[in-house]
Amino acid sequence: MTLRRLRLTALTALAALSLSGCSLLDEGGPRTASTDDKPLVLTSFTVIADMAREVAGDHVRVESITKPGAEVHGYEPTPHDIRNVAGAALLLENGFALEGWFDQFTAGIPRVVLSEGIDPILISVGDKAGAPNPHAWMSPTAGQVYVANIARAFGELVPEQAAEFTRRADAYSAQIGEIGAGLRERLAGIPEEHRFLATCEGAFSYLARDAGLDEGYLWAVNQENEGTPQQMADLIARVRERGVPTVFCESTVSDKAQREVAAATGARLAGPLFVDSLSDGPPVGSYLDLLRHDLDLIADGLGS
Repeated sequence: MTLRRLRLTALTALAALSLSGCSLLDEGGPRTASTDDKPLVLTSFTVIADMAREVAGDHVRVESITKPGAEVHGYEPTPHDIRNVAGAALLLENGFALEGWFDQFTAGIPRVVLSEGIDPILISVGDKAGAPNPHAWMSPTAGQVYVANIARAFGELVPEQAAEFTRRADAYSAQIGEIGAGLRERLAGIPEEHRFLATCEGAFSYLARDAGLDEGYLWAVNQENEGTPQQMADLIARVRERGVPTVFCESTVSDKAQREVAAATGARLAGPLFVDSLSDGPPVGSYLDLLRHDLDLIADGLGS
């Protein structure tokens, strides 16, 4: 048994002890631990929590297990997380193997995978080659699929509010679509050779597909080091070849290696871009803010 598995087993036991004598379960299954009558829906990370709140309105209480600024890939659940999960009516997750930790402590509670219906982009390099790239929400087009899946799940959870969830989802989805259309318009005049998005992690494959950008990165997904010398050399060569004016890095990883890429190529390093987490307030306190922030940086950087 791995150290991580041992830790999760211990956390589960601790949570069970803390719940003994005041169960959050009734004959109909899990009930909310809320002080009101709204069902509690938990999400795996802050981005989809914000999406869910936009659809929920005042009819569902939505909380994220991970907090703003947290790295979702390798998150370690806490006893508080497990107690919260015990009171949830529904769990929302990204899917595409993003939340490897999620299966360990969520058994028995209904779960909805928000990436269902999205054509996955497979990782092409590294030890995760052949697996789906999980960062589909970075595409406004795919983000609209997430929103539709949330509305459908909430309609099943609170059927009497299904029409309201659909109305809110449609309005929200239209806002997401406007942001995506604005990006394509802004990128239309960028020379073909500069239409290359160079990042630290390969978290922008779906966005690049939307926007008609080629993509390069130092590592594919959730690599704890800063890229191998070969990965860095490969990215430097591609940035030089195309004369790309700007390279980027994400908020939850070190930009040290990407600074070296910028120095070696003469490109400017811009960012940070936000992917796995919202910030606690500006600049990206919401999913719409995240899209606007990142797309503005990318359009300005590649067009400079």
